[in-house]
Parts: sequence; C-alpha cells; structure tokens
Amino acid sequence: MVRVNGSERGQLVLVAAVLVAVALAPVVLAYLQLGYHDDVRAAGAVDDPTDDTVRVLGRAVEQESASVPRRYAWADRTAAVTALRDALEPVRSRLRTGEMERGTVTEIRYNATAARAWQSANCPGGPGREFGNCSVDRGVVVQERTDRTHVLAVGFDVTTTSERGETAVTVVVEAVGG
Repeated sequence: MVRVNGSERGQLVLVAAVLVAVALAPVVLAYLQLGYHDDVRAAGAVDDPTDDTVRVLGRAVEQESASVPRRYAWADRTAAVTALRDALEPVRSRLRTGEMERGTVTEIRYNATAARAWQSANCPGGPGREFGNCSVDRGVVVQERTDRTHVLAVGFDVTTTSERGETAVTVVVEAVGG
C-alpha cells in the first residue's frame, strides 16, 4: 500500500483527469467528423408544396360540401356531385397555377379508384346500418341520409413537379361535415 499526502493526491486526480480527457478526444473527433445532418423535411426547412396542396384541398372539400345536404335530395346526387366539382374547380385551378412563378407545377386529378376503395372501407353494407347506400360518382363518395345527399370524401391524385423533383400522392379527402 502506498501512502500519499494531500498534495500528491491532488496531483494524482489531475493526472487521471488528463488521461480521461486524452482517451475521450478520439471519440469527440469521430463524432464531429460524422457530419450530422438534420432531417431537413422534419425540421421544416423544406417546404413541401404537395402537403400544402392537400391541406388546401381538404379545406375546400369541407367548405364546399357543407351545403350539399341542404340543397340536394338523394335523387339529385349526380347534380350534387357536379355542383361540388364545379365549386372545387377554381381551387384546383389556383393550386395548379399558383406556384408556377417559383418553378412548381401541380397537377390535380380526381381519383375514382381511391374513392371506391375509401367507400369499401368506410361505408358499411347490409342490414342494420345507420344510413343509406354510398355511391361513388367521378371520384366523389356520397351517401343517402334521410333522403338527402351527403358528401363523405373525394379522391385526388396530386402530382407536384419542381426543381427538386416530382412528388405524386393519392389522397382521399374526407368531408368533415359528411
């Protein structure tokens, strides 16, 4: 056993701290050389025009579909879908051309296949259901409720082309008031 006095103990602790620091230096250097790069999309550094387009479509569908039950009986559902599509056309047109000056082109099409898939998953069939039948007309899912036409959802294909590349998504926008 080696006996050390107070000043020697302090020097021993200092030497141990220096050894630990020297041992950790390569770890710190390796960490700095990894070139950590944030998830740019998650950090919000890149605007995703497709997400913005889908959000605007969602608001437009919600707004334009709210008055459909009041204006259209179930027998007039084809006219209701036509009126909804006509009401959405200015929004679609604005979204298509709104970002052209910044080099972004957006194409929005109705997607009847996605709307039918949504209908199959969300509209119950058979006896005991609470509401009437669902129907898909030109990408718009409507349902009969107390002999009125209710818009439930609209299927879209959204393709955004910019200098960073092309993004294509298929979305079904639900009408909240449906």
